[in-house]
Amino acid sequence: MKNVLLNALSGPAVAGVILSVIPLVFSSALTYLTVAYEPVIAQFNGWEWLGLTAACCLTSAFALTPPTFLALIFGYFLGWNSLLPLFALNMICILLVNRMVNWVDQDRFVRFIEQNPKARKVLERIREQELKVIFFAKLSPVLPFAVINLVFALSGARLRNILLGGFLGMIPRTFIAVWTALQAKEIQTLVEDPNAGSWTQISVGVLLLASVIGLYAVLNRTLNR
Repeated sequence: MKNVLLNALSGPAVAGVILSVIPLVFSSALTYLTVAYEPVIAQFNGWEWLGLTAACCLTSAFALTPPTFLALIFGYFLGWNSLLPLFALNMICILLVNRMVNWVDQDRFVRFIEQNPKARKVLERIREQELKVIFFAKLSPVLPFAVINLVFALSGARLRNILLGGFLGMIPRTFIAVWTALQAKEIQTLVEDPNAGSWTQISVGVLLLASVIGLYAVLNRTLNR
């Protein structure tokens, strides 16, 4: 029984739990600080927002803060001016994760997968459409940002496609988050229930549907050739 439990808690299982639980804990702490110090944050100057953006690049890279959550906070205080730092934050985060994974993994995961001829064939076919796969995965409002970055980095996807697909996929999600933040009357209501508005719920539903249909169409066409 003990060995079974240890096996269940090994490797990917532990990583999955960490990448799922830690963002919730950290986001809760950040929510408390944002609500408690709202007047102070509202007075931040450009340099302070730059420093905060740099810090958030690291927290997002290490799966501590989901980018959509940050988009709500940045959008609440900066409005549409938050788009540039948010896009920069997302791209730097993707780049950091990719470089760290390549440095640590050194393609060991890909070589392990490619030992199986069938798995290698599937991976090669997916790589032919990897930009589309990355775009639709990033478009989904439910797939964890950090997990997706990790998966694509481990899969050996080209960095250019990861950055371009990630950028294009995050555009509608970021716009919706900032627009939602602009409609909020107080920060606490926004961060505790960001999808309260019917327009926001419809938009998130459309993105989710487009992501699922897009991924299914691309993968189905690619794997059944």
